[in-house]
Amino acid sequence: MEEEEYNWREVVLPPLKPLVPEPELDPELDRETGERRRGRDIMIAVDHGPKSKHAFDWAITHLCRLADTVHLIYAISSLNNQIVYEMTQGLMEKLAAEAFEVAMVKTKARIVEGDAGKVICKEAERLKPAAVVMGTRGRSLIQSVVKGSVSEYCFHNCRTAPIIVVPGKDAGDKSVL
Repeated sequence: MEEEEYNWREVVLPPLKPLVPEPELDPELDRETGERRRGRDIMIAVDHGPKSKHAFDWAITHLCRLADTVHLIYAISSLNNQIVYEMTQGLMEKLAAEAFEVAMVKTKARIVEGDAGKVICKEAERLKPAAVVMGTRGRSLIQSVVKGSVSEYCFHNCRTAPIIVVPGKDAGDKSVL
C-alpha cells in the first residue's frame, strides 16, 4: 500500500454511563485472561445503508463483549460537506447509544476522507483492532470484480482480520436514516 496522507475528523460522542452500580469483584473473575479484562478494539465500517446496519448489529450481538471498544469508521469523499458530516455524526451517536445498550461497550467514532477501501485499511493499520467488520451488498463474484467492492478490497489488503457480514433476507433495502 502506498503511503498517502489522508484527512479525518473525530466525532465527539455523548458520554454514556451505565444505570446500574458497579458489581463487587468476584475472585473467580481473577482467572480471566488479561485480554478479556482489558478488552479488544473492534473496528466497524459503517455508512447510511441497511447492509452496514446489519453488519453493525451482527458485530454488537455476536462479536463484542464487555470491556471492548468499538471504533466506528465512516469513509466520505469530502469532509467539507457540512450537511453530510452532521447526518453522519447523528448516525454515529445513534449507533454508539445502541452499542452501549446492547453490549455495554465503549464507542469511538471517526469520519475519514478518501476512497473507502483504502481509508478503512489505513485506519485498521493505525488502530490494530482484533477485527474489522463490514457489510457487503451480496453481489456475485463477477459483479464485485467488474464493479469493484470495498469489502473485496479490504479482504485482500487489510492486515487485520476482516469479517465481511453477508446480508440476510431481513436486512432489506431501506436506509437507516
